Amino acid sequence: MAVKKSELYSSIWASSDELRGGMDASEYKDYGLIMLFIKYISDKYAGIPFLLY
Repeated sequence: MAVKKSELYSSIWASSDELRGGMDASEYKDYGLIMLFIKYISDKYAGIPFLLY
């Protein structure tokens, strides 16, 4: 059975609210910014082999 986008989004939103708990939004944004940075780095260096010196 296919899941509608709106149901998926509301489920993800509810999960993030539950994980956040009593944390203030200003503290929670730090985790989001870190994840965006990691995503940027992984996209930028995708396919480039890791060199050990």
